[in-house]
Amino acid sequence: MAKKGKKYTEVAKLVDINKEYSLEEACELIKKTSITKFDSSVDVDIRLGVDPRHADQMVRGTVSLPHGTGKNVRVLALVNPSKQDEAREAGADFVGLDDFMEKIEGGWTDIDVIVATPDVMGNLGKLGKVLGPRGLMPNPKSGTVTMDVANAIKDVKAGKIDFRVDKFGILHTGVAKVSFSSDAIRDNVSAFLQTVVKLKPSSAKGTYVKSVFISTTMGPSIQLSRTTLQA
Repeated sequence: MAKKGKKYTEVAKLVDINKEYSLEEACELIKKTSITKFDSSVDVDIRLGVDPRHADQMVRGTVSLPHGTGKNVRVLALVNPSKQDEAREAGADFVGLDDFMEKIEGGWTDIDVIVATPDVMGNLGKLGKVLGPRGLMPNPKSGTVTMDVANAIKDVKAGKIDFRVDKFGILHTGVAKVSFSSDAIRDNVSAFLQTVVKLKPSSAKGTYVKSVFISTTMGPSIQLSRTTLQA
């Protein structure tokens, strides 16, 4: 078992591992548990009572965080020439089609989100092995495949995030930065949790939300009370 560092050990003393904290308590405590010199992410981990092997129990969605993510999201717009000016004006960091597809085939993935129009999706199939494992493949369900390129880019830049349950039934998502105020962190966490609760599959039996933890990068986890969620 890896030995914990001195800084981690000190901040871990602030967290009662046997307690389920209210959202307000957790968001105040989370700011005291960051041990990095950089502006740590605030992450939420939710264990769901679903079996993602069944298509009707796959939990996936998007949420627009009230205070954004706190990071500069690098957006690539893969669109035909008629849409490229629109994409640039909306704030896309990279705009093109064939040229960037060649770069991606060569291993370039220095981006966070790809927005594409439906008419180019047929060309992106060959990039699936590169984009798929990195969660970069555009998808209509996440709003990244659309003819309304401008709004899609603006939404992503403003803090819209895409999330998807993994094969173990876990959702892991960064929702804020530790430099945010406690209230801003609470608002973002709450928006994410409320969205997840609304996405409960009708086929899911028993307890839907089994546990929720929030943590900072490399910091200790803080368990949230499920009464906060009423799910």
